[in-house]
Amino acid sequence: MTTPMLDLRSPIVVYVRVSTDRQGRSGLGLDGQRAAVAAFVQTNGYSIVEEFEEVASGKGADALESRPQLAKALAKARKLKCPVIVAKLDRLSRDVAFISGLMSQKVRFIVADLGDKADPFTLHIWAAMAEQERRMIGARTKAALAEKKKAGALLGNRTNLAMAGTLGVAAVKADADAFARNVLPVIEAIKRGGATTLAAIADELNTRNIHTARGGTWAPMTVSRILQRAA
Repeated sequence: MTTPMLDLRSPIVVYVRVSTDRQGRSGLGLDGQRAAVAAFVQTNGYSIVEEFEEVASGKGADALESRPQLAKALAKARKLKCPVIVAKLDRLSRDVAFISGLMSQKVRFIVADLGDKADPFTLHIWAAMAEQERRMIGARTKAALAEKKKAGALLGNRTNLAMAGTLGVAAVKADADAFARNVLPVIEAIKRGGATTLAAIADELNTRNIHTARGGTWAPMTVSRILQRAA
């Protein structure tokens, strides 16, 4: 009689979400999420015990009562004392307050896109950065249009390139300052963990899969510029 082999891999619960009924019916986006999760699970030694699929609007659905499948995923994970994994952080939410509430559920969340070392603090930082970026984009757009309208400019008029360029430079600087303020707490946490050089900090940021403002990898000089700008 052959003894069945035990699965020694760690259990994990999968949560996937699409934002509209149409996407839910078509499966749009679900295959990509599942592929990202499957690759992470295989690489990091987890075993999927159950998947929960949600079809919910990304706007106005940031309440656990509006996410019954997420609530079920949390309950399953608590029962098994295992994590819940999502492909990207925005599959949980784009709202930092909602993310913060989920972190208080005493269930560990893993974001495949951010890697296994992204702790709750890092997830908070990423959520805050994403939320701030959306607000800044909306504010910059409104401000630029208001300035152009005030000056009597027509949208798309090539004679307004100089003014648009000035507004663009100011927006880039504001973005860089905001990014520095958001990523500084992560750098400080890394320093408290024992990293004493710019190179060591850059290596740890890359290990945590935290990208630079331009979406690239960190180098000692990049860390130095962030520290200077934050100061």
